[in-house]
Amino acid sequence: MPTNPQEQNSATLRALSLLEMIVGSESPVSLAEAVSHTGLPKPTVHRVLVLLERAGMLLREPNTKRYSPGRRLSSLALDTLLHPAPRVPRHAILQALVSQTGETCNLTMLDGNEIVYLDRVESTAPLRLDLRPGSRVPLHCTASGKLFLSQMPRKYRQKLIHSAPLTRYTDNTITDATLLERELEQIRAKQLSTDNEEFLAGTTCVAIPVRGQNGRLCVAVAVQAPTARMPLEQALHYLPALRGAAENLSATYRLDNP
Repeated sequence: MPTNPQEQNSATLRALSLLEMIVGSESPVSLAEAVSHTGLPKPTVHRVLVLLERAGMLLREPNTKRYSPGRRLSSLALDTLLHPAPRVPRHAILQALVSQTGETCNLTMLDGNEIVYLDRVESTAPLRLDLRPGSRVPLHCTASGKLFLSQMPRKYRQKLIHSAPLTRYTDNTITDATLLERELEQIRAKQLSTDNEEFLAGTTCVAIPVRGQNGRLCVAVAVQAPTARMPLEQALHYLPALRGAAENLSATYRLDNP
């Protein structure tokens, strides 16, 4: 184990480098891949991975012995994104988007098998929903949820879709896995996802990706309103405003952003 501050710092950086690699990978990472990435001796990498697993920062799959982000690491990431400091400029961008569309806009991210609201700016119009930051909604029947599903590697996506029942929330909810897969392929191609009264009856939503470092999908930005006021066709007219907001938001998630 490290015995002086310089060695401790080096060990800390090694651990952070491994966490960054695993978080940035589209699939769970093996010990061999981690060794290749770091260039460190296999025993050293294995020791760091075991420590991170014990700390809850990583999760090791029992069958493949590959590593993926653990619950503690996911909670840390979510707490960071919900922290007031980074939310200030993003909240201002959402406020500007609401001014353009006249409807409620939100920022969401994937957390496990749910979507969590990072921020939300309400419309001044009546008939609004109470979905505050920290609220959670399903993947298979929400615009943001389907958007994140569409970007996943197919094998992992199918595992999520088939691991639990596709609960029906409204008459429009897609509960057939094959039909959902078909829609997700279309969403992936268009980089655009919709919720046409699939989660809440009488509510329409359109979501598009916000990409951070290396073009990775990090969050989704969406406009949402009662269908009576904003049918899907009307919601799609807001795409230019959504894309402008997504571009501005993207800059706040890039590591090279001042």
